[in-house]
Amino acid sequence: MSTPYGGYVLPKRPNGATAIIAGILALGLAFVLGYLPVRYFIDMPSGFGLGDLPGELLTMLGLYLAAAIFLLIGALVTFLRALTGAVLLLIGALLTLAAVLLEPALMYHGDFGTYFQLVFEFELDDASFVRAAGLVFGPITFFLTVLPPTFRYLRFQPSMVPAYGPPPEYPRQQGW
Repeated sequence: MSTPYGGYVLPKRPNGATAIIAGILALGLAFVLGYLPVRYFIDMPSGFGLGDLPGELLTMLGLYLAAAIFLLIGALVTFLRALTGAVLLLIGALLTLAAVLLEPALMYHGDFGTYFQLVFEFELDDASFVRAAGLVFGPITFFLTVLPPTFRYLRFQPSMVPAYGPPPEYPRQQGW
């Protein structure tokens, strides 16, 4: 677009507040979710391997670790203003919810009521804050990522304006 005087009007960049907030939440959530698998792997006694752990525990730790990796990469890519970051944040937020909601089914034989009571009373174990953070910040990250301003901000491509071009033509003065 050009103005009546020959100048160019640049399109305005959309507001990126929702994308930035989603990225910050995802970055924090990635570190919190990554704590649980790392703690289990560090506290494992010597002579005891991953093959010795029950399959339910391995599934749960894998979900937490996958959610943390997707959220970490998605947050970093979102900060670089790429649309792929939003997709990775969506996958990471869904994996977060899957990890937290499947844990009582896998580890506590479907006793959801007691599980969530222990999680929000922080009495399950010393990593109850991981599960509570996943339940609170996972959906918030998901909804902030799904909002249209997030995708509008990440899809925006500024138009290239020629730096130098022909000088604008001015109307000739009459009467000389």
